[in-house]
Amino acid sequence: MLKMLVYAVVFAIAAGPARAIGFATFSVPDPGNPPLFVALWYPSNDPEKPVKAGLDGFDAAAGGGVSGKDLKLIVFSHGQGGGFAEHVDTALALAKAGFVVASLTHTGDNFRDGTRVLKIWDRTRQLHLVTDWVLQDWAGHTQLDQKHIGVFGFSAGGFTALVAAGGVPDLGLIDGHCNAYPAEFVCGLIRQANAGNATLPQPPPGAWVHDPRIEAAVVAAPALGFTFGKAGLAGVHVPVQLWRAAHDTTLPQPFYAQAVADDLPRAPEYHVVPDAEHLDFISPCDKAKAAIVPAICQSLPGFDRAAFHEKFNAEVTRFFRDDLK
Repeated sequence: MLKMLVYAVVFAIAAGPARAIGFATFSVPDPGNPPLFVALWYPSNDPEKPVKAGLDGFDAAAGGGVSGKDLKLIVFSHGQGGGFAEHVDTALALAKAGFVVASLTHTGDNFRDGTRVLKIWDRTRQLHLVTDWVLQDWAGHTQLDQKHIGVFGFSAGGFTALVAAGGVPDLGLIDGHCNAYPAEFVCGLIRQANAGNATLPQPPPGAWVHDPRIEAAVVAAPALGFTFGKAGLAGVHVPVQLWRAAHDTTLPQPFYAQAVADDLPRAPEYHVVPDAEHLDFISPCDKAKAAIVPAICQSLPGFDRAAFHEKFNAEVTRFFRDDLK
């Protein structure tokens, strides 16, 4: 009983004061490309009503006004084949704690369209474009802290976050890795999208877009972690909170999260989640959602995704509060 009470107090401190949440969606122009779809969660004083983001329902002031000043922005990057609503519960937790969350759907690598999945370098350009738009063109931009930005990424989004924070991968390493481990998910995905060839095309010069405004990064189960190495991560100087699922069969040990942990120049705050699988970092599912997308809702027997996400969201919130001064 005492342990539960202590945990409740720690959680309350990490979460901070509860407040109403505003929610809005936008199309962000991307010259020469389709517009980027972006959702924002933010503090608001307006009345909340039930709304939906993708398959997830929650209470928010749809289109409500922004409350506060010098608000810290966190930009979200989803995993391969995902979308803006992949981490709704984490976005809500951060907004309740006073952050503004901007979550984009990556053009050409989402649940509707996988035509650009091989052009993984374009993700960081899109992330940078959305960050610029929120800071300069969103109606609430004058209430944002323009200098202290956080990034959150899962799977391919974790790779995106590392590049945005200064990482430079070597995609040429994928060929040898997939020759040695052809059954891995990432190798099958590349072969499927690349006419049976497991070699990714090389990015054009200047393709790896970094954002010096990023001052903290949360990276969960990063894809292609083995492509960085110490040299590729030498430019990542910001604090990193790194997460790994102990039973991740999609991105297995030691080539992904562990490779990043070993090669970052500054030791990350490293969390290994017992009994978790790769997709357990995605928001918990209710029965209706599980019936529609069972593949992303299944966990190993005995693993409580909802309970894990309470801790996960509290830790992510605490990390950003501590490191975005």
